[in-house]
Amino acid sequence: MPFYIQIPLGLLVMFIGYVMIRKSLRFVEWFGAVPWAERKLGYGKSDFFYKLLGVGVSVLGALIATNVISSMLEDFAGLFIRG
Repeated sequence: MPFYIQIPLGLLVMFIGYVMIRKSLRFVEWFGAVPWAERKLGYGKSDFFYKLLGVGVSVLGALIATNVISSMLEDFAGLFIRG
Protein backbone atom coordinates (compact mmCIF):
# COMPACT_ATOMS: atom_id res chain seq x y z
CA MET A 1 0.00 0.00 0.00
CA PRO A 2 1.44 3.41 -0.91
CA PHE A 3 2.49 5.62 1.99
CA TYR A 4 0.15 8.44 0.90
CA ILE A 5 -2.75 6.07 1.55
CA GLN A 6 -1.47 4.11 4.56
CA ILE A 7 -0.67 7.13 6.73
CA PRO A 8 -4.09 8.85 6.42
CA LEU A 9 -5.83 5.48 6.75
CA GLY A 10 -3.83 4.67 9.88
CA LEU A 11 -4.57 8.09 11.35
CA LEU A 12 -8.27 7.65 10.59
CA VAL A 13 -8.34 4.26 12.33
CA MET A 14 -6.45 5.74 15.29
CA PHE A 15 -8.99 8.57 15.47
CA ILE A 16 -11.87 6.08 15.48
CA GLY A 17 -10.17 4.29 18.38
CA TYR A 18 -9.78 7.60 20.21
CA VAL A 19 -13.48 8.34 19.75
CA MET A 20 -14.32 4.88 21.08
CA ILE A 21 -12.25 5.60 24.20
CA ARG A 22 -13.51 9.14 24.69
CA LYS A 23 -17.22 8.46 24.02
CA SER A 24 -17.55 4.89 25.28
CA LEU A 25 -20.88 5.57 26.99
CA ARG A 26 -22.26 6.76 23.66
CA PHE A 27 -21.22 3.42 22.13
CA VAL A 28 -23.06 1.62 24.93
CA GLU A 29 -26.15 3.69 24.09
CA TRP A 30 -25.83 3.02 20.35
CA PHE A 31 -24.91 -0.66 20.36
CA GLY A 32 -26.11 -1.73 23.79
CA ALA A 33 -24.40 -3.57 26.59
CA VAL A 34 -22.08 -6.45 25.77
CA PRO A 35 -23.46 -9.49 27.59
CA TRP A 36 -20.04 -11.18 27.82
CA ALA A 37 -18.48 -8.09 29.41
CA GLU A 38 -21.38 -7.75 31.83
CA ARG A 39 -21.02 -11.39 32.93
CA LYS A 40 -17.23 -11.57 33.16
CA LEU A 41 -16.31 -8.02 34.21
CA GLY A 42 -19.37 -7.07 36.26
CA TYR A 43 -22.44 -4.91 35.88
CA GLY A 44 -21.83 -1.70 33.93
CA LYS A 45 -18.50 -2.83 32.51
CA SER A 46 -19.55 -2.63 28.87
CA ASP A 47 -18.18 0.89 29.04
CA PHE A 48 -14.79 -0.52 30.02
CA PHE A 49 -15.03 -3.12 27.23
CA TYR A 50 -15.59 -0.41 24.61
CA LYS A 51 -12.58 1.48 26.01
CA LEU A 52 -10.41 -1.63 25.68
CA LEU A 53 -11.72 -2.15 22.17
CA GLY A 54 -10.84 1.47 21.37
CA VAL A 55 -7.28 0.94 22.59
CA GLY A 56 -7.02 -2.09 20.32
CA VAL A 57 -8.37 -0.13 17.35
CA SER A 58 -5.87 2.69 18.05
CA VAL A 59 -2.98 0.21 18.14
CA LEU A 60 -4.23 -1.29 14.88
CA GLY A 61 -4.24 2.20 13.35
CA ALA A 62 -0.65 2.77 14.47
CA LEU A 63 0.34 -0.55 12.90
CA ILE A 64 -1.35 0.45 9.65
CA ALA A 65 0.29 3.91 9.59
CA THR A 66 3.76 2.45 10.13
CA ASN A 67 3.18 -0.46 7.70
CA VAL A 68 4.00 -3.03 10.37
CA ILE A 69 0.64 -4.70 9.83
CA SER A 70 1.66 -5.67 6.30
CA SER A 71 4.69 -7.59 7.55
CA MET A 72 2.63 -9.25 10.27
CA LEU A 73 -0.03 -10.38 7.79
CA GLU A 74 2.62 -11.70 5.37
CA ASP A 75 4.20 -13.75 8.17
CA PHE A 76 0.79 -15.05 9.24
CA ALA A 77 -0.07 -16.03 5.65
CA GLY A 78 3.30 -17.79 5.40
CA LEU A 79 2.11 -20.24 8.03
CA PHE A 80 -0.53 -21.55 5.64
CA ILE A 81 1.37 -21.42 2.34
CA ARG A 82 3.96 -24.02 1.51
CA GLY A 83 7.09 -22.57 0.09
